[in-house]
Amino acid sequence: MKIRVLILAISPVLACLIWIYLKDRYDKEPIIILIKYFILGIVTSILGIGIERLLINTNILDGIDFIFYISFVVAGLTEESLKALILIPSLLKEKYFNEKLDGIIYSVFLSLGFATIENIIYILYENESLILQVSLSRAIISIPAHIMFAITMGYYIGKYKFEENQIKKRQYLMMSVLVPIFIHGVFDFILMIRYKWSISVFVAYLVLLWKINLDKLDRYMELSKIRFLKYIKIRQKKIRQRRK
Repeated sequence: MKIRVLILAISPVLACLIWIYLKDRYDKEPIIILIKYFILGIVTSILGIGIERLLINTNILDGIDFIFYISFVVAGLTEESLKALILIPSLLKEKYFNEKLDGIIYSVFLSLGFATIENIIYILYENESLILQVSLSRAIISIPAHIMFAITMGYYIGKYKFEENQIKKRQYLMMSVLVPIFIHGVFDFILMIRYKWSISVFVAYLVLLWKINLDKLDRYMELSKIRFLKYIKIRQKKIRQRRK
């Protein structure tokens, strides 16, 4: 594998990993555990490639039906359900998952592991003259999209983990799988239909995804801050009591 291709494929992923790691300001997760979820994402991607090839090879649709099939079944359903199947059972047993923000952090690390393999394959098999163009477009569009899907999944996993109402817990668990599948499918569908108006709709959709999901991330970061400040107050109180 050419070093240039590897650098182009991994550099944006690495930048995103650093970005999400720095977002966890108050109760950082152990790096070794984050690496574990990143590797799980790589494994998920390899499984996804095999399933997606099988689904494409058995396709009998064409036209708009084919685009819908590729977007919502081959991409959305396969990729997001695989991520959920590997992420959720592992994450719910994770002892370091002690606040809602952690659901997003771990989900993004797994998703970026998935995106790494996908990115390498797309760039590796691209025409030499288009490698830079493809790598830039994926760095700006595809990899951030994986982050948005991951934030959505992690957001609802966090709500599920810390919700006491059993009915709401089931709803959040379902939403942690179904909502990422839907928004992923819509993303690919708009990108593939290529109507005159589709570019404008796609840009608007990207902006909407970023706004909604960054708001979710900020909400959980604020909860993490409040939890941290409470911990500091309790600790200071105990120290004062010991000194008396």
